[in-house]
Amino acid sequence: MGEQRRRSHWAWGYQDDLASGTQLRQIAELVAAVTGITLPGELEAPVPLERVRLPEPRVAVPSHLADICSQQPHDRAVHAHGKAYRDLIRAFRGQFEHVPDVVARPGDEHDVEELLGWCGAAGLALIPFGGGTSVVGGVEPRVGPGYAGTVSADLSRLGRVLEADPVSGAARIQAGVTGPALNEQLSSHGLTLRHFPQSYEFSTLGGWIATRSGGHYATGPTHIDDLVESVRAVTPAGIWQSRRLPGSGAGVSPDRMLLGSEGILGVITEAWVRVQHPPVYRAAVSVRFRSLNAGAGAVRSITGSGLYPGNCRLLDPAEAALSAGGDGKHALLMLGFESADHDVMPWLEAALKLAGAHGGTWDDVRSSGPAEAGQAGAAHQAVGPGGGGRAGAPGHGGRWRDAFLRMPYLRNSFPAMGVIAETFESAVTWDKFPAFHESVTGAADEAVRQACGSAGAVTCRFAFAYPDGPAPYYTVLAAGRRGEEVAQWDAIKTAASDAVLRAGGTITHHHAVGRDHRPWYDRQRPEPFAAALQAAKAAIDPKGILNPGVLIDP
Repeated sequence: MGEQRRRSHWAWGYQDDLASGTQLRQIAELVAAVTGITLPGELEAPVPLERVRLPEPRVAVPSHLADICSQQPHDRAVHAHGKAYRDLIRAFRGQFEHVPDVVARPGDEHDVEELLGWCGAAGLALIPFGGGTSVVGGVEPRVGPGYAGTVSADLSRLGRVLEADPVSGAARIQAGVTGPALNEQLSSHGLTLRHFPQSYEFSTLGGWIATRSGGHYATGPTHIDDLVESVRAVTPAGIWQSRRLPGSGAGVSPDRMLLGSEGILGVITEAWVRVQHPPVYRAAVSVRFRSLNAGAGAVRSITGSGLYPGNCRLLDPAEAALSAGGDGKHALLMLGFESADHDVMPWLEAALKLAGAHGGTWDDVRSSGPAEAGQAGAAHQAVGPGGGGRAGAPGHGGRWRDAFLRMPYLRNSFPAMGVIAETFESAVTWDKFPAFHESVTGAADEAVRQACGSAGAVTCRFAFAYPDGPAPYYTVLAAGRRGEEVAQWDAIKTAASDAVLRAGGTITHHHAVGRDHRPWYDRQRPEPFAAALQAAKAAIDPKGILNPGVLIDP
């Protein structure tokens, strides 16, 4: 049941892939140069697992489930938290308050049914784990009183592509497969699933569906919703299986009820999803603007034009300097198109004409076609959201793409250097964006000064863009006080979330709700809908064993 490589008990990634002392110092110097944060002279070291005191398991595993269950300290520690900053800093310090009593790795749906039966009979909460990449407390066994224990359900053994239908352009895939493993298996059929969330390396298909993940395309089909044909889940009331169809108007969609359900209605075990041939034509360029607002005008024109670029991500000057090698004076628009069928240069040229009308300037365009694809086809499978040129292509776009996929590893360094790193994202209509951005950044800046006693950095990028509005993604970097980082993080998070709702945005565009967003989600949703969701939960899961505390109260 164990992995060949060992996941870190506190950080993002594998134990053997964490940054060295020299690398940490280099990252610290970059952060200090861009943000002006004064860093401590010494970097703190994480508490090793052998020095961590975990609470003893409260339950014994029944004999018929012994082969799929573990109560080993490493397994329990890894499944005790997600990957938000507050998760990292607590685990870094060896603070594991909420730990699953059991980690279960079912090998098939029968095992899942047996787990649900045991949890229902024994009064245990069952928490689907996915890849454990939640940044909103979605997998933390923080379930409140009334449960005899908690079980973390890790579906990593359900990791296969079961069927491929090249005629319809779809595949039936088990929910526990990670992004790289999924596309590696699809490649043998000449297909790919173009969905690359930043957590791509470890997050799973089931997790993407349960949290309505945002993926590869910055415009057009951005959410996993757009790629789902049907979903299958195991619930306490039986199997939830929708019919596989390209579309249907038959009442409320059973798929849509599971999309975004965050594990409260059932354990997703497999899905039919839309796949495609890998792109072989690419064209990309980085466009400079004098300000974020000027770039926003260009993005609004491009998304309203019907061009639908694969990449249309706008970075403010500070964000560009941190993650794309920008000069710190100009906003950067990462603009790219891709296709498996046709040359995309005419589409890029049309988008650049719109960008130029808003003052955008650019240098060389990077492009590739079938000849280059034959040399770098494997790299194209994993090139992810950059949308640009040859694998390893130089320029801002290539650097941003690499930084995007490596950012979760870079965040591992922040606890060691005493830096608080908070991210939050939203979506808002174009007419509201200027005031929204000013209000949210102002509130975040003030919260940093109040919580940390000094200024930090609040940066913004557009993670996705729609014809009617952007999805701005904010990063907050600030100096922490050792031992007080969680309280500081909570204060900044609260102020930023309040500002997001007050200015008319959503509490989350693609990070899900979990436990951390619950107070704002409760304010955002209509009360009749909350009552309907509560009733659905009671019908499917009358004992309230599935991920209690997420979306609704048990």
